Amino acid sequence: MPFAPENPRFSFTLLWTFATFGGFLLSLLLIEVGEKPDVGVLEAAIGGFAIALPQGCLLKEPVFCIRWILSSLLGWSIITAIGIGAVGWIVPSTQIFPVRILSGAIYGALGGLGIGLAQWLAILQPMAWRWIFVSSASWAVAVPVGSTVGMILCRLTHLFFGEVMGLAITWLLVGILTGMNAHKLRCLRRATPT
Repeated sequence: MPFAPENPRFSFTLLWTFATFGGFLLSLLLIEVGEKPDVGVLEAAIGGFAIALPQGCLLKEPVFCIRWILSSLLGWSIITAIGIGAVGWIVPSTQIFPVRILSGAIYGALGGLGIGLAQWLAILQPMAWRWIFVSSASWAVAVPVGSTVGMILCRLTHLFFGEVMGLAITWLLVGILTGMNAHKLRCLRRATPT
């Protein structure tokens, strides 16, 4: 019995989530998680590549895959360079719960906006502007949730690993939320000639 019979959207969302989360886990082998000033542009580009490569492969078309990877690298590099930070790899320095939620939502929305705008360059379809909103909203939800979980786990265990688990939750949520819409990107690419 197949896991997701006759439901290509669910199957794709599941694959997209695994690709995104797996890319994050791979990125942990390549870069070090830290606070905002600790994660630089090079680390953000490396992490962005680790995430974009498996995502791009799911989008199937070689040209679209390459554009997806390059635009993702551009987006992560730019948001890190302008001071927003490598949102998926930085841990907030504050331990004040409401501040962490509010700053997570703001930085998540801004970071997602930057990534969404950059990835929009790869999509280049009439309805592609929706991806910008999806990316921004997904990060605005995922960062505060992951950050809160990370803070709680860190306080309970007294280990920084709790914060890393919070980042993992963030990436898992981003994978799920963006994956539900990435299926539409794939369908758009098939429906219109390049």
